[in-house]
Amino acid sequence: MTDNADQTVEGETTNMTDTDVAIIGAGPAGAAAAARLVRLGHRVHVVERSHFPRFSIGESLLPQCMAYLDEAGLLATVQAAGYQSKNGAAFTRSGVNTAIDFREKFTEGWGTTYQVERADFDQRLIQAAAEQGARVNFGVTVTAFHPDPERPYLSLVDEHGQTSTLSARFVLDASGYGRVLARQLDLTRDPRLEPRMALFTHVEDRIDDPSYDREKILIGVHPSDASIWYWLIPFANGRASVGVVGDVDTLNGHGDSPAARWQALIDAEPRLHALLGEARPLRPVDELKGYSADVTTLHGPGYALLGNAGEFLDPVFSSGVTVALRSASMAAPLVDRQLRGETIDWQSAFETPLREGVETFRAYVDTWYDGQLQSIVFHDSQPADVKRMISAVLAGYAWDRDNPFASAPRKHLATLAQLCGHSPSAAGLTAQ
Repeated sequence: MTDNADQTVEGETTNMTDTDVAIIGAGPAGAAAAARLVRLGHRVHVVERSHFPRFSIGESLLPQCMAYLDEAGLLATVQAAGYQSKNGAAFTRSGVNTAIDFREKFTEGWGTTYQVERADFDQRLIQAAAEQGARVNFGVTVTAFHPDPERPYLSLVDEHGQTSTLSARFVLDASGYGRVLARQLDLTRDPRLEPRMALFTHVEDRIDDPSYDREKILIGVHPSDASIWYWLIPFANGRASVGVVGDVDTLNGHGDSPAARWQALIDAEPRLHALLGEARPLRPVDELKGYSADVTTLHGPGYALLGNAGEFLDPVFSSGVTVALRSASMAAPLVDRQLRGETIDWQSAFETPLREGVETFRAYVDTWYDGQLQSIVFHDSQPADVKRMISAVLAGYAWDRDNPFASAPRKHLATLAQLCGHSPSAAGLTAQ
């Protein structure tokens, strides 16, 4: 990223009133959609409320992301960043350790990816999209949206109070947790997941254990409450993201501040306590609650919702960025075809197939918390072909209908969990 390019992005104003595609949000979905649409010959204008770089969690990518980044012309940018490589997921529970290698999977495609600090990752992606020709404005808030099948428009205000209108031929909402259009159009609905909270921070990890594999995210389970789980995501610079997730009331019972709760919970898990014994905090412990979200529809007259702006499940298997990039990969060519005069059935071409994969991820989230998936992961013997099928889904290939653990996940996970001796009462969990 050059200073000149930074000035190009930051120096834009909101005077532009007309474009082909307006995109709300400059995160991964917005950047990927912008890059693809610019490459397809369209004028693209991205508006982003915050300024980059900005902190975000969701730092452990899945291999399926790599194909979507490549489609958008962003893969080389990511590969040049020097991020920590990732080839799988490791799990620990009460001294039992196991791992899944994404290179050993049922579905063809990438088997490796990266673990990234999102402040840098997101900035690199949107910078690359801007360098390809997308116009990007930071510090701009959408105050109103006016849907229309041919000429939707956004009402905007910048951080200096200047108001403007951005007219487009199509609008993509990639606003993530901001969920701009869902709020503007009252599209929100019950996400069908229990409300949970994440406590997280970045540390200088100082891990010197030779058995620790920095090429895998480490997912831990609380020794006495299997509904509480941990993430340890190592970065290439000796830093790591460390978080704990659980029921809001349960986590709040572990201390009188986010930092106290985080430390008490880390100390309770033997593997993380040992690995992070010399760690030094790099930022205050933060908390995020009520993050799960869903909407009644992902599209409407002149607009579509991408990634977290539509639906977000849970951080347990790092599906957020994959869904975001998948939605951008699906939406961009549809927008291109519509702007060229085709009539697009957004329900059958976008929403229905996108939600199929999201529902696969939902099955894995649900069965993690009800104990079925944990019984599978920590079982001491699994058929190699079954393990490869599960590995493929956890690597992000949730849309592979040839994989029975992706096309009918609840049925197959339930059967396998029974074979692995799963008992809800024994696990101390209640099925959702």
